[in-house]
Amino acid sequence: MSDDLAPDPRLLVRERGLAGYVEAFRRRIRGGELGSIPVIVGMIVIAVVFQSQTGNFLSPRNLSNITVYIAGPGIMAVGIVLVLLLGEIDLSVGSMAGLSAALWAVLSVSHGVDDLLAIVLAVGAGAVVGTVHGFFFARVGVPAFVVTLAGFLGWSGLQIWVMGDEGTINVPSDSLVRDFYNFYFSDISAAYSLATVVTAGYVFALWRQERRRQAAQLPTRQLGEIVLRGALVAVAAFLTAYTLNQHRGLPLALVVFLVILLLADFMVRRTTYGRQIYAVGGNAEAARRAGINVEFVRLTVFTIGSALAAFGGLFVAAQAGGASKSLGSGNLLMNVIAAAVIGGTSLFGGRGWIWSALLGTLVIQSITTGLRLMSMSSEIQYMITGAVLLIAVVVDSVSRQTRRSAGRT
Repeated sequence: MSDDLAPDPRLLVRERGLAGYVEAFRRRIRGGELGSIPVIVGMIVIAVVFQSQTGNFLSPRNLSNITVYIAGPGIMAVGIVLVLLLGEIDLSVGSMAGLSAALWAVLSVSHGVDDLLAIVLAVGAGAVVGTVHGFFFARVGVPAFVVTLAGFLGWSGLQIWVMGDEGTINVPSDSLVRDFYNFYFSDISAAYSLATVVTAGYVFALWRQERRRQAAQLPTRQLGEIVLRGALVAVAAFLTAYTLNQHRGLPLALVVFLVILLLADFMVRRTTYGRQIYAVGGNAEAARRAGINVEFVRLTVFTIGSALAAFGGLFVAAQAGGASKSLGSGNLLMNVIAAAVIGGTSLFGGRGWIWSALLGTLVIQSITTGLRLMSMSSEIQYMITGAVLLIAVVVDSVSRQTRRSAGRT
């Protein structure tokens, strides 16, 4: 093969093994593609600092509690990640969470509607709200910031109206919503089975991907790399399972959160619709000229995001012990948006991954839990979380400028 026809060496990274990936890693860093590196380093620093200061931050009980606390905000953050991939924002997720909890509580507790049906109706209401937002944004042309800000105010008012004279409606002890927070699979085999399924699924996905690349005569990963990646996932999965089993077992909340993460990740990375989301967020006009129905993508993303906010609101209600007129207010909205950004999703659209919701929520909840263990006041928690968010946005902005300087978008 002549030099003119020689393949770009960057395409042969997989075949070169470790050396190729080290070179690719250096090139990505120089090009400003930091990925999840900053947040992973940050989580390690957070764990080391709080463990040294409290002595029990890494205890099985505390880590298990964190996995439960992140479920509600994390599910909501998945929806925000999708919206941010479009380069837009949704300011209504907090009020949507509160409205969903209020609808479920009034239907199920006050009016005796079947619990599961009440949950479906509450989440369905969230989807309808998101469709309304998407219509005004995608079809009418009203900026998403304005539409969702109006929704933030309007749905908060509707939440108060739905609650009526009831200040708080407690979650019944036999409710499915209560299980979102309190139910654990106490048999140790449950956590280890989930770890096995996650590891096997990851290795199978890698193997299937490499078979497809081989069939298409594209560069493939070496067997040793697949084994190494699978081993790292197995260590993380089984260590998590072991830790959870040292407390109460596998939380239902964590299982539901992981299922939503996996489904959303599959959607954005393995489907045409997911690629269209990235395309619209990267350059809407170019996507339109490529034949993508930009209005449809925008409308449906807001529908999905609001439905996830409604579902996450039920987990928040379970953790709070009931629905109230103030549920969803306070710092919930900011924490959810911050989680998506801190986890590595760009505010400028077209860049990010679904697992940002998990990483970012873990960072925020770890900071909150660690500061509580140190008996720090809430204002200190807000200031530190705000500082972390600012750092994440600065890193995102600097990375974007670096990519432009390197000739990348």
